Amino acid sequence: MSSAIYLDNHATTPLDPRVLEAMLPYLTEHFGNPSSNHLFGWVAREAVEKAREEVAALVNATPEEIIFTGGATESNNLALLGAARALADRGRHIVSYVTEHKAVLDPFKVLAGEGFDVTLLPVERDGLHDLGLLERSLRPDTVLVSVMAANNEIGVLAPLEEIGALCAERGIVLHTDAAQALGKIPVDVRRTRVALASFSAHKVYGPRGVGALFVRRRPRVPLQPLVHGGGHERGLRSGTLNTPGIVGFGAACRIAAEEMASEAQRVRALRDRFLQAILQRVPDAVLNGHPERRLPGSLNLSFPGVEGESILTHLGDVAVSSSSACTSSLRQPSHVLKALGLSDEMAYAALRFGIGRFNTEDDIVRAAERVGNAVSALRELGRASASSA
Repeated sequence: MSSAIYLDNHATTPLDPRVLEAMLPYLTEHFGNPSSNHLFGWVAREAVEKAREEVAALVNATPEEIIFTGGATESNNLALLGAARALADRGRHIVSYVTEHKAVLDPFKVLAGEGFDVTLLPVERDGLHDLGLLERSLRPDTVLVSVMAANNEIGVLAPLEEIGALCAERGIVLHTDAAQALGKIPVDVRRTRVALASFSAHKVYGPRGVGALFVRRRPRVPLQPLVHGGGHERGLRSGTLNTPGIVGFGAACRIAAEEMASEAQRVRALRDRFLQAILQRVPDAVLNGHPERRLPGSLNLSFPGVEGESILTHLGDVAVSSSSACTSSLRQPSHVLKALGLSDEMAYAALRFGIGRFNTEDDIVRAAERVGNAVSALRELGRASASSA
């Protein structure tokens, strides 16, 4: 696969070799259970706590506020179900947005079935959030607001500091799904005043199967655990800790803290070069989402008259996606693109490009050429079919 081009870094990122190097000892000689009270356990426990410090440092939290989980989906479920149920005596109103990830929207369906009133707000046509609308939607019985830091399909960034201020003034718990933002843009839980934040290792060049939930300690956020059986992770997430995965997550966060600024600048330049190259070949391609307020490596483009799935079949060894990897098995237009006001035709015509750490200038040039050729070939095929009908 040496010639393959990977431009799907929103779905998952390749494991950084430095992360793998950090993990390997804990897959071999340092195999102990971190809960065990002997040498093998102590070594594993020390590694887990070091990783907890590294994750906390990246988001300006304290180590005690980081709870390790199996991934961002689990973190979202623990945050939303756990907080809503714990706060039910104070109120049962929740506010979020229609463009959230399914790992947020689906837990809200569960809570709605339990009698919670869930308000899902629209976004503007460029994916931005209307703060005035959010403020007007908050009620005396609103206990929880959830807003993703960066959208997984269009990369648009939420104004978390402003939303955090609105919630803090009213004593409302603010949760953010920051899986896509972590390590790509600064995430500061103090400055944004979020109470709960979900993270995933495999979105930041770490291993799959491990994530974290930031749980603010002062003021304390009440949570009901979802998993019981041992009281691990301060009673919030029972189960033997995945020491190698956690070590890898910590290493990925440490690398991100050191390299994020320079990497974001380089990736943003590659993204802009890629967009320019695409528009030279397909001038009527349409950018979905705000052109500036988005992740450095994010591009979501619609190609009028051509289905994104058809383009994928013509790209060969260029890896991109036509939707979120978490919903790609569902044959329906993206709920995010529909929320921007796109027609079904334009939503189906979309591709998501995720440029990342290991992409090169050559990748960008070759991929843009492949996409342009695929669109041209499919449009020519469409015209031939139409003329013969």
